[in-house]
Amino acid sequence: MYGAVIHAPGDVRYEQREDPQILAPTDAIIRLAASCVCGSDLWDYRGINPVDQPTPMGHEYVGVVEQIGNDVNNVKVGDFVVGSFFASDNTCEICQAGYQSRCEHVEFAGAGGAQAHLLRVPLADGTLVATPGIPDPDLVPSLLAASDVLGTGWYGAVAAEAGPGKTVAVVGDGAVGLLAVLAAKQLGADRIIAMSRHEPRQRLALEFGATDIVTERGDDGVAKIKALTGGLGAHSVIEAVGTQEAMMQAIRSTRPGGHLGFVGVSHGVNLPGEELFYAEIHLHGGPAPVRRFLPDLIDRIWRREIDPGKVFDLTLPLSEVAEGYKAMDERRAIKVLLQP
Repeated sequence: MYGAVIHAPGDVRYEQREDPQILAPTDAIIRLAASCVCGSDLWDYRGINPVDQPTPMGHEYVGVVEQIGNDVNNVKVGDFVVGSFFASDNTCEICQAGYQSRCEHVEFAGAGGAQAHLLRVPLADGTLVATPGIPDPDLVPSLLAASDVLGTGWYGAVAAEAGPGKTVAVVGDGAVGLLAVLAAKQLGADRIIAMSRHEPRQRLALEFGATDIVTERGDDGVAKIKALTGGLGAHSVIEAVGTQEAMMQAIRSTRPGGHLGFVGVSHGVNLPGEELFYAEIHLHGGPAPVRRFLPDLIDRIWRREIDPGKVFDLTLPLSEVAEGYKAMDERRAIKVLLQP
């Protein structure tokens, strides 16, 4: 098969790789219907994460089951499935508490690289969720979004306790931030403030349910949030970037007693203890337990209640994956969908 391999910062290649094989009786092999480039992939592409050797890329995936191990019972060959970027058994105590991303037997489902034609998924029974049937082609982008960015944005909104009577502020206008807006709307938030300086992303945020747009960043952005909330700050804030500036902006935008859900992959974030102590806010976040939300999200997509696939504003053949990385790196695209 062929797939994406990163060799060095800025150097992603479409090249031949070995087909994945069943390595454990709990594995499944799926033929990918679509994959995509994630904002977190750009940490490697930009050289922020070290790239020490050629590494297969991609961890968001949907497709059809081609082969299963002897111990797989919950999905069968021919099923169209959606999976999380973390493989989990979905039966241990941590999974049962809703934190499948910290499963006792957790594996990175994208270790084989989902920007490819085929993918081995470990712990298939706990990781994969079958759709009610083969989806219409126009549903595939939304189902793909559910495998990571929608599930991550949803977790951010849940962690921030977004809901009726709440004002929600979202820091970050990438795919996760935009889908956190959608999630907050679905969870019933009264007011949703999207922080964005990019007009196309602002338009999508408004379409997903944002009521206000704040273009300022840093202290100016915090001041604008305070001005919109009677000087108090938002009840619920979602941090969807992972930088020091974004985290501090989120903390300072949260009112005392409020909740901050942080789902941006942290790089160089250090929290000032004294400021956090006196802020008196609730912090909850980390790698999203996407598997917790998949059945509900698939159902909403299948019934066409939500259309998270709109975050894909550029579709390319998998063979042009290098251009997909470049487009996202240069912010010419919010999120790139790859078709095998």
